[in-house]
Amino acid sequence: LIFFIPVNGQKSTLEPLDVFKLQYISNPQISPDGNSILYERNFKDIMTDSNYSNIWIVNYNGSNSRPITTGNKKYSQPTWSNDGKKILFKSRNDKATELYLYELEKKSLQMLTTVQSDISNLRWSIDDKKIIFLSFVEKRKNKLIELPEKPEGAKWNDSPIEITDLEFRSDGGGYLKKGNNQIFLISVDGGSPIRISNFNGKIYSCEWFDEKELIISANFKKNIDFEPRDSDIHIYNFNSKTLRKLTSRFGPDFSPKVSYDRKKIAFLGFNDKFLGYQQNDLYLMDTDGQNVKNISVDFDRNITSIFWSGNSNNIFFKYDDFGMTKLGYFNLSGEFKFLVNEVGGLSQGRPYSGGSFSISRNDRYAFTFGNVYNPSDLAVGHSGSKVRLTNINENLFELKNLGEVKEIKYSSSFDNLEIQGWIVTPPNFDPKNKYPLILEIHGGPFSNYGFRFSSEVQLYASKGYVVLYINPRGSTSYGKKFANEIHHNYPNHDYDDLISGVNFILDKGFIDKKNLFVTGGSGGGVLSSWIIGKTNIFSAAVVAKPVINWYSFVLYADNTSIYYKYWFKNLPWKDQDNYMKRSPISYVGNVKTPTMLLTGEKDYRTPISESEQFYTALKLNRVETMLIRIPNSSHSIASKPSNLVAKVSSVLYWFDKFRK
Repeated sequence: LIFFIPVNGQKSTLEPLDVFKLQYISNPQISPDGNSILYERNFKDIMTDSNYSNIWIVNYNGSNSRPITTGNKKYSQPTWSNDGKKILFKSRNDKATELYLYELEKKSLQMLTTVQSDISNLRWSIDDKKIIFLSFVEKRKNKLIELPEKPEGAKWNDSPIEITDLEFRSDGGGYLKKGNNQIFLISVDGGSPIRISNFNGKIYSCEWFDEKELIISANFKKNIDFEPRDSDIHIYNFNSKTLRKLTSRFGPDFSPKVSYDRKKIAFLGFNDKFLGYQQNDLYLMDTDGQNVKNISVDFDRNITSIFWSGNSNNIFFKYDDFGMTKLGYFNLSGEFKFLVNEVGGLSQGRPYSGGSFSISRNDRYAFTFGNVYNPSDLAVGHSGSKVRLTNINENLFELKNLGEVKEIKYSSSFDNLEIQGWIVTPPNFDPKNKYPLILEIHGGPFSNYGFRFSSEVQLYASKGYVVLYINPRGSTSYGKKFANEIHHNYPNHDYDDLISGVNFILDKGFIDKKNLFVTGGSGGGVLSSWIIGKTNIFSAAVVAKPVINWYSFVLYADNTSIYYKYWFKNLPWKDQDNYMKRSPISYVGNVKTPTMLLTGEKDYRTPISESEQFYTALKLNRVETMLIRIPNSSHSIASKPSNLVAKVSSVLYWFDKFRK
């Protein structure tokens, strides 16, 4: 990329095309001895509208940073061997996945195998001689519907596609093929991968237990369609093909990790109570499944990504806390220790949580570092220290004037519940002037915004808007009670939290009350369409990928087995009044606000039919409206850089049109 120095040293504001220049770091993998870090460096190609990534390596002290791969490909999942001398990684294209082996001392690269399906869960055996991974295996079943034989030379349509599963399509994956992930084994010397499992059900993760056995998290229940979360932990002997079950409670048990001394297994899970939001606890058990103990019982935050310390005395993990992603650990007695914060999110569009980290045998850690002023970079530390090693967007941001981000806290008008949010002011902000306001609402609804970089928010600020983003009740990172304030009650009083935030900012005196705007995507699309059915204070709204009618949504979106049972009390035809009471379509007759609807054409999470219902209702109601369809896009609109640019450009067009 070539950057031009501005005249007279003046900085410019962020522009939509700058999205293509943004880079970020993901998946840092620290070596077993803690002396080197592998990581994925992600970038975009403006000519092909594609996201690419290369594998880089750097010393723990920040020296000798260099690429292992180059070029416009998608290299990912770097994985150290146990002796730290070799590296695995993969490259995926439209046709196949390539698995590579790189030897550090020889600086030699060889392709181990090519697999038609994608692969995941790369794991070295304890002696570094074998590798396991998961890959999808399609089940080809005989057709149930028999058609008469067509005449010779006749050109008929393809045969009907037969669907018998409850979950038959997924957002981003389209209509699903019959089959599931299976475990494959390959020698480090190469050769064809050998399939070593033939399970019905779903395998979520797989680790080496010893040289002949694997420890896996999976759901092999016969009623998996209706209870997809009810996974268990098993020991699988791939020589004898025997399976030994270690957990059995109702609820998910997953991410098993065996301690280095081979005495304990740590894992995540919870007792499933069909709540809208349920947090992972951290458990310990003996390697035979006995003496299960919850060591995080008093820790009211969701735990993810667990790793054992080298001495098998501590378990490191990641968690969100008040809109900030952090690292910490428990000892075996359940005593907690905080390590670092600002584990940067990986969403380029909006300030969602995310990020990742890894731990060495000597308890050094590497993690994605980020905040509101930079996408995720690479940082390292030990015993609570934090040292940033990269600044890959420095050449861009030293020429750009970003909006300033400040944290706010206020009380909801409904019940005085404390709400946290952030306000982003335009570059060269002057509090003596009056500015238009955009309320930007997160999705989920069980997720959180926070102190993280957002290109969308910064682009809105660059055009002179003050942007307010909030974590209303239902947001994560504040504990179980706060998140479940919306259990079977969404949307409702989260509306009061959001409007209270708008009023809090209006009292500051620098917002033009005649220029208030609202937007949000997914769960934020639900709330933005709900808001304009409750109030007319906004000059315009952009409702992105919303749920408008819960009745149709539950029966049409993917993840049906979750929505009807966890988000509602009953099936829609048994609880129609409640479904409609919580549907924005029920209040469309109140809407006077000019409203744009924006959704991907291949969105199966909040299907575009939801947006089309609201658009048509607004048209019939003589409300000025516009429908934006993003071609070839799933629910993750920003998965292509140009889609993110299109979304921001559409929002700004609509708000500028009605900006007084």
